[in-house]
Amino acid sequence: MHKSLLILVFLPFLGFAQVEQGRLTAEKLCSPAFHGRGYVNGGDSLAANFIAEEFTKMGCSFFKNSPFQPFQFKVNTFPNKMACSVNGKALIPGKDFVVDPACPAYQVDSLKVYRITVEELFNGKKLKNKISQAAMSQSKTALGFAFHFSLWKGDTLKKAQELAKVLGESMTIIELIDTKFTWSVSQDQSRAPLLQIQSSAVDASLDEWIFQVKVDAKVVNHTARNVIAYIPAKKKSKNYFVFSAHYDHLGQMGQEAYFPGGNDNASGTALLLEMARYYAKNPAEVNIVFIAFAGEEVGLLGSKYYTENPIFPLKEIQFLFNLDIMGSGEEGATVVNATLFPEQFEVLKSINEKQQYLPKVASRGPAANSDHYFFTQKGVPAFFMYTMGPNKHYHDVYDTYEELSFNKFNGIYQLLIDFEKVICWKR
Repeated sequence: MHKSLLILVFLPFLGFAQVEQGRLTAEKLCSPAFHGRGYVNGGDSLAANFIAEEFTKMGCSFFKNSPFQPFQFKVNTFPNKMACSVNGKALIPGKDFVVDPACPAYQVDSLKVYRITVEELFNGKKLKNKISQAAMSQSKTALGFAFHFSLWKGDTLKKAQELAKVLGESMTIIELIDTKFTWSVSQDQSRAPLLQIQSSAVDASLDEWIFQVKVDAKVVNHTARNVIAYIPAKKKSKNYFVFSAHYDHLGQMGQEAYFPGGNDNASGTALLLEMARYYAKNPAEVNIVFIAFAGEEVGLLGSKYYTENPIFPLKEIQFLFNLDIMGSGEEGATVVNATLFPEQFEVLKSINEKQQYLPKVASRGPAANSDHYFFTQKGVPAFFMYTMGPNKHYHDVYDTYEELSFNKFNGIYQLLIDFEKVICWKR
């Protein structure tokens, strides 16, 4: 490693304005007007336009005179009706029930659902008789089976999951859930519907129920946009330091339920914009690039597309720092790829130990869990940092702006500035 990486350079703490502006940004991105920054009502496009406008206001530069890098992919969407009732009781979408992200369009006025018991799981004859008897009634009513997976473990759970997978190829499956939902996005549709229901929302003691379900689902070809800006170096440079964060989230499940994506990742997007605001006023020794990625929740599609279509050579990136889940920090932060780049991690850790920006900076190995991944695969040194704290909401309707503490937002902001100055110190 170049000896300059061992020099720790610190600036005076920059005050508290950044967290206040960060809060305003996150609150806006989490609002219903952005529809969960997904693929219903143009949510991700609205967010992309907002970020581009913010970059423009700061005086950032754009490559090829545009902040946008468009790309396309298909995605399963739930644009309109989303309803479910059990024995006449209406359930609340996102809170009482969710549909599988790959759920097809589906409507049934009388879905008879039979519970599968442990005894039936391990008694082939009883299970076969139950399925046969249920199937005989299919001419009169639709057919489904319910599994209460959280009651089981070990071989029982494994056997139940295998059976549910087989039955789910041709009929509706209901999963009764005792923990929070964790939703996601799918590019495809399955053959048959799968619904998850909170066991507290139904009479879980029954062996059968009558469901009414309406799901409007549609696979669409979607155009998303990475939003990219930069601040030129003080003096002409061929080197780049990149800050990145994904701005997309899960969007809506019907027109009533939307997923705000506060911690994941309005918080990281807010910090990305604050980094841009700082460097717009304080240019660095190298070009500082800011990339707000689209399509992360669909499988890191925006960052994958960028690494396959880079605007400048990837080899000119000295380092990439990806920001995802930046809304807490009471328990410190974890750095993915720390073991891949131990010298750079030691710089980051040493700065933090001296300045006490965070309670701790923990080390973690490589993982394909955010937008740093494809850069690492292409040989770009990169970290992905996420905060740790009491806020455990993730991929659910409760990941709201109100749940964000921004406890260490200022500290992370200053830590990143200090880290960049050491990594990119003039040689």
